[in-house]
Amino acid sequence: MARRRKGRDVNGILVIDKPPGVTSNGILQQVKHLYGAAKAGHTGALDPLATGVLPLCFGEATKFSQLMLDSDKAYITTAKLGVRTETADSEGAVVSERPVPEGLTETDVEAVLADFRGDIEQVPSMYSALKHKGRPLYEYAREGIEVERPARPVTIYELTLLAVRPDELDLAVKCTKGTYVRNLVEDIGEALGCGAHVCALRRTLASGFTLADAHQVADLEQVRERGESLDGLLVAPDAALTMFPELTLEGPNLQSILNGQPVRISGQSLTGPVRLYGDNRFVGLGEGQPEGADTTVVVPRRLVSSSR
Repeated sequence: MARRRKGRDVNGILVIDKPPGVTSNGILQQVKHLYGAAKAGHTGALDPLATGVLPLCFGEATKFSQLMLDSDKAYITTAKLGVRTETADSEGAVVSERPVPEGLTETDVEAVLADFRGDIEQVPSMYSALKHKGRPLYEYAREGIEVERPARPVTIYELTLLAVRPDELDLAVKCTKGTYVRNLVEDIGEALGCGAHVCALRRTLASGFTLADAHQVADLEQVRERGESLDGLLVAPDAALTMFPELTLEGPNLQSILNGQPVRISGQSLTGPVRLYGDNRFVGLGEGQPEGADTTVVVPRRLVSSSR
């Protein structure tokens, strides 16, 4: 007999403004408990030091969490100059200290930042969650084991200098998935000749959501204490998929998709993920496969159960 899941069916996305000093999974479990939800997951962990946009997926929305994880991100970070740490942030032990160049100016910093914009390569930190032989790298690091890590290509779309202080820089970063801001700051510090680490990090964009969409956990707790429902704060799963084209299906085509069968659409040329709608609701995500000049075969990939 299949084990019955504990909790109720909750479907949708909730964006949290993660506070410092807690893990992303800790926040997930806290909010999942507040909702009494049977199924929930997050879309990319933030370090305990970090704050900001953390989208949580409930129920059917978890089907799209990988696509959300693959989205571009944006951050505001403060780099502490002159000090390198084991983890490249303020939670790690200091490994070296060097003087910051005297009279460091915005012009000096901008000259260095130019080399970090666009397509670059990063060697992931040993204190990252990337896995080697099934174990996250940070577990090896804590045991004093160094693992060879190949450089990975990432793209820095925007790297803006917000402020320069005698031993600190404030930077705004917009980048592709898999970019480690800690590594970026550390590398910028090396290019300046003094080293650096992250002492503050705030994510401002993830999965298309910004801080304007985010809720404080403390506010959720107050709502529950008043005996009110939190469900009205959820947004539909397709709110995180607006980067993909939309296709509305009717009649036999809609029924075929809901039955898991591909459909042929004339007068359309679609490639890759497609948001699918029918009967005035989101029914899931399909994949467009062009067939000729103006015909597309749409294959169902992720259907939401409420559409069946």
